[in-house]
Amino acid sequence: MASPLLLPPPVSPSTSSDWPAYDAACENFLRRTVTENPFIPHTPHPKQAYFLEQTEDEVFFGGAARGGKSDALLMAALQFVDVPGYSAGLFRRTFADLLLPDALVPRSHEWLRNTPARWRPSTWTWEFPSGATLMFGYLADPADHFRYQGARFQFLGFDELTHFRENQYLYLFSRLTKLQGMNVPLRMRAGSNPGGEGHGWVKRRFINSERMFIRSTLADNPSEDAAAYRLSLAKLDHITRRQLEDGDWEITEGGMLFKRHWFEIVDTAPRDARRVRYWDLAATKKKDGNDPDWTAGARMARTPDGVHFIEDVRHNRDAPLDVERLVQQTAALDGPAVEVVMEQEPGASGVITIDHYRRRVLSGFEFHEHKSDTNKLIRARPLSSAAEAGNVKIVRGAWNEAFLDEVELFPTPGEHDDMVDAASGAHERLNAGNRFFVMSG
Repeated sequence: MASPLLLPPPVSPSTSSDWPAYDAACENFLRRTVTENPFIPHTPHPKQAYFLEQTEDEVFFGGAARGGKSDALLMAALQFVDVPGYSAGLFRRTFADLLLPDALVPRSHEWLRNTPARWRPSTWTWEFPSGATLMFGYLADPADHFRYQGARFQFLGFDELTHFRENQYLYLFSRLTKLQGMNVPLRMRAGSNPGGEGHGWVKRRFINSERMFIRSTLADNPSEDAAAYRLSLAKLDHITRRQLEDGDWEITEGGMLFKRHWFEIVDTAPRDARRVRYWDLAATKKKDGNDPDWTAGARMARTPDGVHFIEDVRHNRDAPLDVERLVQQTAALDGPAVEVVMEQEPGASGVITIDHYRRRVLSGFEFHEHKSDTNKLIRARPLSSAAEAGNVKIVRGAWNEAFLDEVELFPTPGEHDDMVDAASGAHERLNAGNRFFVMSG
């Protein structure tokens, strides 16, 4: 087991003659803190070993999914558990994240259940014979970091750092402290893939800075079945796939979620399809000097083999009464075999609007409200993935050019996204069940 005094040099040597001694120190450090550590059951892969050698205060281990980040963080937390008083903490964004299959807590139980370490369920903490501890925590709410005020850690690790708020990460540096004579390094460690709400701040802090970033990919984790995982990734939209498979921090979603050439233009859609018209209502009428959202209604057909056809898109910025007439007339033209779905806005006004359309505007038609609990970008990703695979076609019409212009810009701040939202809603509705209709007429 490791001696707390045995640390490699904090920086790489500057001359070639110093490298042999440095390499020997690193190898000895890894052997004493990891490979001979009875609480770490696996030998680290080379990229993980490089991560575990570092003793500087802040290191980020990230890139592609399944690059061995979670294992590396758990190993790092356990490196000094032979030191009396040593305290480590590992964080996920939510409590549920900690308990996911193969996540940090189940993984720690797999590693430690047959060792002298003891699990304290009341505090979500492992306690070791030396008195060292490893705690699991979460930071779901904006003020959750204050729950750790007064705590003392020598190691803190964040799994999926892009899921966290920057101020929470920075605040917890104040919890890294040790008593005089405790010869272990103070370490802040994190792992993550690109993407997520914290993509921007994580990229600025590590990818575009001099702070230490160790890039990992699927190839760096030989324990993973790479071929099987790549088959799973192939089903994602191209942006998410490049973020997870390639660890691409540069690709962004603005204007890149769709490409216009993915949508084949056809003359007609098959008749043996289920059909939905999905409406996204605008709240404001067009006036001089303003640029409000549009009311958009997309009719989409889905064949039994999973090919989608956008048959028609209505796009309007009239007053509410004119919009009602448009929705009613469109339903009559579509026919009774086309289900009508409308997005319900949150709050009492959304309930009132849906009730009005059900009783007064679309009485006699199959009509359903849709309470969306995801933002427009997340909802559009399955449509993007299907379009890239060639499974979304558009039926030739005067609306085609405006639709293709909008999807190619989506999601760009300041650009309209109403037609994209209507098409995404129709796609989501059509893939929520397995029943099919044949269009009459």
